[in-house]
Amino acid sequence: MDKEKNRALQLLMSEMPDEIELRWLSKRLQTPAKELRYHIENRILPDQKEMSQFVSKLNISELEVRLAMGILDHTVIQRLSENVEAVARCIPGNQQTTVPESPPIGLTTKLGRLYQGDCLKLMPNLPPNSVDLIFADPPFNLSKLYPSGMNDNLKTQEYISWCEKWTDECVRLLKPGGSLFVWNLPKWNSYMASYLNNRLTFRHWISCDIKFSLPIQGRLYPSHYSLLYYCKGEKPTTFKPDRLQMPICPHCCGDLKDYGGYKHKMNPKGINLTDVWLDIPPVRHAKYKKRVGANELSVKLLDRVIEMASKEGDLVFDPFGGSGTTYVVSELKNRRWLGCELDSLESIKVRFENIADDEAYLQRIRSELNCLVTPQNYRRRTLLNLWTPDSVRRKKEEELLALT
Repeated sequence: MDKEKNRALQLLMSEMPDEIELRWLSKRLQTPAKELRYHIENRILPDQKEMSQFVSKLNISELEVRLAMGILDHTVIQRLSENVEAVARCIPGNQQTTVPESPPIGLTTKLGRLYQGDCLKLMPNLPPNSVDLIFADPPFNLSKLYPSGMNDNLKTQEYISWCEKWTDECVRLLKPGGSLFVWNLPKWNSYMASYLNNRLTFRHWISCDIKFSLPIQGRLYPSHYSLLYYCKGEKPTTFKPDRLQMPICPHCCGDLKDYGGYKHKMNPKGINLTDVWLDIPPVRHAKYKKRVGANELSVKLLDRVIEMASKEGDLVFDPFGGSGTTYVVSELKNRRWLGCELDSLESIKVRFENIADDEAYLQRIRSELNCLVTPQNYRRRTLLNLWTPDSVRRKKEEELLALT
């Protein structure tokens, strides 16, 4: 029985279950092999019926199944915490690892340095508690072909394990009060949130509505990206989000939302930013796209994050350079920056050579922020006899004077 038990536990621990072993366990538990493969590969706990088969036929406890599959839920953590000394004796101490050689610098600017190579080779060479803001946009594990030849088709646990490694380095690099933003698909950020909740302070799960109009069978259409926002310590050192304009019709300049009797209370600097961002555009137009054949982040997105969570002179770090949006926006906003990119740096270098294009676009974005209506729309609404923050305030004051 012990031999069979050990055989089953080894199978549960495997990333890619062997077909022969899988068929053996399927026959032993009288459970379809396809169902067992699904649970093992995706690290999803078997249901109660299957679990009872492990207990009765192989003498494997439910706790052993959870441990073998790496499912450290509340049940497992509670049992481990009740036996801390015994568990600690069974687990060897951390082995001291050699710090890898840092990748070479490929680009230097007035405010920043960009390294070409693996971020996991760069980050251990950076000092702890040294970075004010980290923005991470890792590969999404969607089987894309990258010029560097990196594997973008990892098994779920492999990908999560890789994410945890660079996340640990991000936590180490952040200053107390520093902020971490992780941009990814909701599927992967659901794992990342669980991991980060034990290391940093959760601030927000931000949803960015970006549609690509692609037909997808058998599931709801995914129309948003997830942006996790955490800080190191109880609260962030810097938090000053931009305010947005109230939505108005571009044709008649009228309201798109009814503010009822609260118009006089509205802040003339704009509407509070929420955790659902509907105004972040996908970068599709050739005029704004900086690299061919790959997605890239909007200047508007990075402007919002950097403005909200850092101030001039702060150090911003992005471990996955991509098209260099983080670095360009940091440079334009007078933030020091560090970055790393595995692929060629040529498109980023060209972007810095033509940074005036991004600067003009950024200025246009900034001109539309922190005001309830733009000066142009303010004039249009006045001519059309539509309310403005000033007009509703004057009316309210007149009503109060009339009452006295």
